[in-house]
Amino acid sequence: MNTIVSDIPKTMAMGISLALMTILFGFVLGLSFGAKESSIKAHLDDSGTSALQTAYHGDVSAKDKVVNKSWSYLKRAHLHGGAIGSSALVSIMALILFGRLGMVAKLSALAFGSGSLIYSLFWLFAGLTAPGLGSTGAAKESLAFMAIPGAGLCVLGLSGIIFSVVKASFFESTTDS
Repeated sequence: MNTIVSDIPKTMAMGISLALMTILFGFVLGLSFGAKESSIKAHLDDSGTSALQTAYHGDVSAKDKVVNKSWSYLKRAHLHGGAIGSSALVSIMALILFGRLGMVAKLSALAFGSGSLIYSLFWLFAGLTAPGLGSTGAAKESLAFMAIPGAGLCVLGLSGIIFSVVKASFFESTTDS
């Protein structure tokens, strides 16, 4: 096995794997949108229609508004998967290239990789559940247990990566000067 790859700690390899899975998640959503957009939109509409009397009190325009916003949330899940997953991957690779692979670096890579996947999944689930709940706000509220930790892990992971790279690049002495 390549010595560079074998020297990467398992926690950092897990962060890379999670970032790659997040990118794949975004791609799969995009593919499914291309292949089944009308079916997905029909599913969202059916979910809203089944809750028309209870969640919307018979207001079809309110249901349609939530269904349309839910479709936007699904697209947001797709975009977040590609963007945050790619950001996590590049950041972790920069850390491997320029940083010291201490505990902060290891935990930061794991945090950013896992946060990117959790936060992207949050938008998917919010989009899928909102029509049946009658509100995108209610869907986001019911899934705060995913959104807050997912976004928090992304911010903490990126902050730790920046800290590790800056510390290794500017504040640690090197013997190769």
